Amino acid sequence: MKILLLEDDTVLADILVDFLQEEYEVVHTYSMKKALSLSEKHTFDLYIFDINVPDGDGISLLKNLRSFNDETPTIFITAFHDTKYLKSAFESGANDFIKKPFDLEELAQRIENIKRHFGLSFLVKIALDLEFDTQTHILNTKEAVHHLSSKESACLHYLYKNRHRVVSVEEMLQNLWEYDEMPSGDAVRTLIKELRKYVGKEHILNIRGEGYRFE
Repeated sequence: MKILLLEDDTVLADILVDFLQEEYEVVHTYSMKKALSLSEKHTFDLYIFDINVPDGDGISLLKNLRSFNDETPTIFITAFHDTKYLKSAFESGANDFIKKPFDLEELAQRIENIKRHFGLSFLVKIALDLEFDTQTHILNTKEAVHHLSSKESACLHYLYKNRHRVVSVEEMLQNLWEYDEMPSGDAVRTLIKELRKYVGKEHILNIRGEGYRFE
């Protein structure tokens, strides 16, 4: 799992990076502008943002990202204890919130909760009869074992993480391809067509004129 960490406290940042790197790939920055740039160039599975950084704040950053259909799960960390910041964090699209000082094990448990909720563990039961390994790209169905391509795997995982809402073709293009290699919408439609052969049309719904939804 790949995490983008925005934290300007150098001591805390070093502690968090050392702790998280035991299990995850971590990209760290002290700057909101750099975090925005990194999020545009790379795909992350989780954001951990400090609210108050020298060149801005994590809440504004997340609002910006959400406006571009970036639904990456996000945990805010902050020294603020005022409930107005808690409210602003969740209104911006945050999924969790942790106050400083905190125990590293508490952060680990919050990450585990995010992973369970968004299907970020390697082995995910995406339906009663469908088991998906996001690391090996293997999809197990009642009928067969399917070895998905990396893009098929990424597409299925993205739809599952954003299940029960409609995901547009444009959103998938933005989140599954790097900017300089982005293809046409036909590439997404081809991926969906292949995936529906494996998982069934009842699990990937085509919402005419809007996009696709995983059920």
